[in-house]
Parts: sequence; structure tokens; C-alpha cells
Amino acid sequence: MIMPHRILVCDDDAAVRSSLGFLLVKAGYEPICVSTPSDIMNKIRESDFALVLLDMNYSLTINGEEGIELLRKMKLLKPEIPVILMTAWGSVELAVKGMKLGASDFVTKPWSNIHLLKIIETSISLSEGQGNGVNSTGYLLSDKPEFKGIIGKDPGLLEILGVIKRVAPTHAPVLITGESGTGKELIATAIHQLSPRKDNPFIKVNLGGIPSSLFESEMFGYRKGAFTDAKSDHTGRFEKADNGTIFLDEIGDLTHPSQVKLLRVLQDQTFERLGDSNSMTVDVRVLSATNHDLYALVESGSFREDLFYRINLIHIEVPPLRKRSSDIPVLAGYFTEEAIRAYSHDKKIISPEGLEWLINQEWPGNVRELKNVIERTVLLTTGDQITANDFIMAMRAGRNPDIRQGKRTQTRGTLGEMEKTMIAKLIEECGGNLSKASEELGISRTTLYRKMGKYGIQTDSDE
Repeated sequence: MIMPHRILVCDDDAAVRSSLGFLLVKAGYEPICVSTPSDIMNKIRESDFALVLLDMNYSLTINGEEGIELLRKMKLLKPEIPVILMTAWGSVELAVKGMKLGASDFVTKPWSNIHLLKIIETSISLSEGQGNGVNSTGYLLSDKPEFKGIIGKDPGLLEILGVIKRVAPTHAPVLITGESGTGKELIATAIHQLSPRKDNPFIKVNLGGIPSSLFESEMFGYRKGAFTDAKSDHTGRFEKADNGTIFLDEIGDLTHPSQVKLLRVLQDQTFERLGDSNSMTVDVRVLSATNHDLYALVESGSFREDLFYRINLIHIEVPPLRKRSSDIPVLAGYFTEEAIRAYSHDKKIISPEGLEWLINQEWPGNVRELKNVIERTVLLTTGDQITANDFIMAMRAGRNPDIRQGKRTQTRGTLGEMEKTMIAKLIEECGGNLSKASEELGISRTTLYRKMGKYGIQTDSDE
């Protein structure tokens, strides 16, 4: 007989203990309720629990320091136990402090029963390490439908796949970081495909492409007549993602006012359409991605710390291609076969010299850039063998200047100059059309703007 998970409920309010106890029993857990700090620590010492629900206050003071101190003691005695903090909305900053000390998550009072149960289930699943590992010998990941497009056997990549398989069955929010072109969207897709939500919507949102003024209407929807151009009802992205997954790409580009609105929704998954006073609740798994350093943005005040911890329960960092160059041959072979099939070309193979040349490039655009170069070379090469010179000619045809035929450049300064020259020349060749230039570079327009600012590149065109 499988015993139910035991959960320690810590709160000095009898009504809260009663409510949580009833909810947990109904959900199949075994709650143990305590009301004082001394009783809490005695239970932690005496018994094993799958999880702790910990209120932050146990006296007339409301600064939450008692809860923080209890959390510290718990983590010293039983560091493996997941602890979920319970706090009022006004003290979310305190909950963030608790997350830094090792709490798994936090909920605000009054809580949503459905949302709380999902957080409990996720925290217990992650602490038990559910999910299968990945074959340490490596394999062609694209052979598995859920990992379509993720190619390689680099140890770092295989470690990421192991994390995906462990966290996908849970409801945990995941933050995916990495440079542009590394395949963050593929990672998000794999998580969705391996989750219980795989047959439900997977909604992708490029937050960098949504103006702050349109954030609410795009994300939450609106009713007919909510504003001048609202001719009919409009369903927002969160509502479309109900019972599925929403992928918030370029979340680091979100403005501060939009961050506040997003945090409110992620807190209890409840929102109002514009022009509608009725609240709407959805069941959505949230995946986020950015090529920004969010830690630095939090430090500078550009990104809310409470939002950062809300989206960052699990963090996956996708390595740049230059850090897994051993995967370049298999990636090149895969993209070559894909291009031949897509364009109905005769069979071609990459020569050993061509492979060596590919391995020795820096690939600032990462896997996306490699794929574009392979496709262009397949289209332009007439022979049945692709050489280094074929790649060089194809890259020049793609208007990428200063391609080096030797070993990859080692100094960061030289790489920066190379990138600056390439971007400036390409913008000039595109007649100042930034949309066209960003497409040629294989990066988003937002990323292009950022790089232009970084290198002091200016243009008179607004296109």
C-alpha cells in the first residue's frame, strides 16, 4: 500500500490550519498541523515530511522575521525538505528573501486552491527527482520526436536533456537562458511535448515584439467596446493557453509596468480582460526565455526581483555553439540532409576539410547561423562534395563579410570589431532597412537594436 505524502502545515491561525488540512486530505495528502515555532521545530526533528507549508508570522509582529528564522533552522536540520512560504501580497519582498535562503516557492494569501496544489505537487516531484535520466553515451536527439531539432551528444547538452526529462512532468516554471540562436525555443517545445499538457495548446509569445501600450490587450484580451478600435471580443494569449503551456520569449525586454502586470497573473493565474470587471482564472504552465543576464538586470533595478524568482524555479542555460564544437559535425550533417530534402537537391556530403573549417569558426549566431550557412551552401554548390571554399563563397553571397579561413579568433575585442563591421555593412547593404537586416543576420529586431546601441551604429531609417 502506498502511503500518502505527509505535509507539515505551520500557521498560528486555526482557520487557516483547518482550511489547509481539509484541502490536503481531499487531495490525498496527510497533513500535520502545528501553530507555534517550538512545535514546528520539534516536528521537523522528530518526523520526516515530503513538504512544509510555512507561514511567516507567529506573534503580534508582522515583519516575517520569525518565518525567516524558522526557514533557516529547517534548512540546517533537513535541507532536502521543500518549503513553501505563505505570505500576504504586500510582503512578497519577504518571500523573495526566503527563496534566496532555500524556499521552493511562495503563495500569497488568500490563495487559489488549484494553484497551491499544483505548487505542492511540483515541489514534491522535484525533490524526489522524478523522471528518467539520459543515456550518458549520447545520441542523435532528433531521432526522438519530443526532442526534434535538438542535435548533439555534448555532455552539457545531455545534462540539459536530463533536466528537461525530470521537470517536464511537473508544473514548475522554467527559465531558459542563452545567446541568440542557441535553440531556447526548442528546449521549451521539448518540455511541453514531454509534459502531461502535450495535447493542449502551446502558445508562443515574443514579448520583445509587443509594445508596452498593447501588453494588456494582447496578453489578457479585451471586450468589444473596451476602446475605440475594439470592434469585437479578443482572446488574449493567457486564455488561449488555458490547460496548456505559454512560452514567454525575450522576457528580459519586458518594460517595468508590464512586469508588474505579468507578476499579478503568474501569482494566482487570474486576470481581467480589458473592458470586463469579471476575473478569469486559467491553468497555464509558464516557460520563459531570454538572452539577457537577468541577475544583472535585477541588480540594476531593470527587472523585478519578485518576478525573477516567480519564473526561475528551474533554470536551464543553453550553451553557445562555440562551447560544444564537437557537435558541429553532426549538426552540419543533419542540416545538410534537411536542406537536400527540402530543396530536392542531389546528394551532397561535406569534405573533411570543410568540416574542419566549420569547427574552427566562432559562430556568433550559434546553431541558427550554422543552419543558415549550410542551407545557403547546399543551394549554391553544384558538386557532390562541399568544401571549405564553398562555405566561404556561400557566406559572402549571404553578405557576411570578414569570414576567416583560419583558426577561430581568441580575443573578445577582435570578435566585437568583427561583429560591429558585419552589422554596419549589412545595414548599409540593406539600405537601412532594419527588418531586412535582422532577418539576414538571423536575429530579432530587438537584438539588432541592442547591438547597434552597443557598437554606436546609427541609421537614418525607421524601417
